[in-house]
Amino acid sequence: MTVPPISGTTRLYAVLGDPVTQVKAPGLVNPLFAAEGVDAVLVPVHVRPDRLGEVVAGLMAMTNVDGLLVTVPHKVAVCRYADRLAPAALIAGSANALRREPDGGWLADNFDGVGFVRGLRAAGHDPAGRRVALVGAGGAGGAIAAALADAGVAQLRISDTDHVRRDDLVSRSNRRRPGLAVGVDEHSGSDVHLAVNATPLGLRDGDPLPFSPGSLPRDCVVADIIMVPAQTRLLREAEAAGRPVHPGIHMLRFQLDSYRAFFGF
Repeated sequence: MTVPPISGTTRLYAVLGDPVTQVKAPGLVNPLFAAEGVDAVLVPVHVRPDRLGEVVAGLMAMTNVDGLLVTVPHKVAVCRYADRLAPAALIAGSANALRREPDGGWLADNFDGVGFVRGLRAAGHDPAGRRVALVGAGGAGGAIAAALADAGVAQLRISDTDHVRRDDLVSRSNRRRPGLAVGVDEHSGSDVHLAVNATPLGLRDGDPLPFSPGSLPRDCVVADIIMVPAQTRLLREAEAAGRPVHPGIHMLRFQLDSYRAFFGF
């Protein structure tokens, strides 16, 4: 595959995060640009939370920037800079992709949830009818909760150290499907089929476990949305305890078709 040179005609995309050393999107999206013959490049941009507004404003002011991808911890905050929110972003309360519209405005959407569910199904872990423990009610957690509701899970047990954020996601989930979600302080895990870490815990050495995989049923799938390291401490301990595991890269890989449609390449 020949990668076209970057020139004055190249369209720009950026993935925003803090940190960005873990992002995998450039390694997946840039080969897609090359394969599709698109004169574009996606680059990582390290943005501290207190500088997000000025960085986003600057990127949006650049007329050769067509889109933004967003990772932790900016998925909730970035919504305030969009002119319009697509239904998935409204429901999740967060966004992981923004595009420039023909009128110059910016539309925000969220594909984390659909990518997560598609990845589960591709790995043989259909969540329909299952009881799910979801740890983390932030940007990714909100998107995953909405997608799991649409996928037909039987129950969604949500925990977060921020109880206000947790209770807000429980309320939004129950408005989507009455009686679906309950808020819990921590997961005993005695009867769940799928346990999901939707927090940043695992990105850094020394992070505590978001939950104990050893307390889960033997057939409970342990899923992590962390992509670097590919095998987080949670997944390593779950595998050592004999639980099936589902790494984070699937969530991104199964968003690529959504990105292609959203950005129009």
